[in-house]
Amino acid sequence: MSDDSRPLPRIRARGRSFLALVLSPEAGLDDWLRGLDAQIARSPSFFVGKPIILDLGLLSADAEGLAEFYPALLERGVRVIGIEGGDRSWAALAGWDWPDSFEGGRASGTVAIPEEDAAEDTPAPQPAVPVGALIVERPVRSGQSILYPDGDVIVIGSVASGAEISAGGSVHVYGTLRGRAIAGMGGQAGARIFATVMKAELVAIDGYYMIAEEIDPALTGRAVQALLEDDTIVVRAID
Repeated sequence: MSDDSRPLPRIRARGRSFLALVLSPEAGLDDWLRGLDAQIARSPSFFVGKPIILDLGLLSADAEGLAEFYPALLERGVRVIGIEGGDRSWAALAGWDWPDSFEGGRASGTVAIPEEDAAEDTPAPQPAVPVGALIVERPVRSGQSILYPDGDVIVIGSVASGAEISAGGSVHVYGTLRGRAIAGMGGQAGARIFATVMKAELVAIDGYYMIAEEIDPALTGRAVQALLEDDTIVVRAID
């Protein structure tokens, strides 16, 4: 027999933030998928474990290949958690297993531990801290993720391979950047990424990204900044 006189347990809830990537396919879906395949080939782990929101706003109801598009994404391991910009009444979407949508969220523009050299972890001279910046006064280890949509992220130390820094503003790494740095995630095209030693797996600004193989080898290991020019990420040495 249950004892109804016992006090009810207190239900506890805690918030947890995740960065969802938004994919916005365009007409010519076969070509778009070939471009996706090329990107996955260059960076196989880019979409692994990442929640994806599929934005159909650039497509029409009669877009060629639309009926087969969602299954094609699933075959590539793309994990779609929400779909927006389309209409479930479109005939081409009748066979889609449409996931439940999420409400709210901030808009984003178009996530073995390596040994760090002591010299690389030595903080460099720092400029004035931007108002509202998040300061991380430790190295960011492999598997760790820092998400701060409200401003700049400043890391006093290195960012290991497999780690990720995501900022609404700019990303500053006073050490070696080996992992991923995502700046301007709230749609700030003027955001930048600064690294004392550039060895990044990926850099992204306002939804545009560049993987390690696309960064000029002459800039690897140097102090650099990455910025967006004409919808293209440009990486420049800081002399």
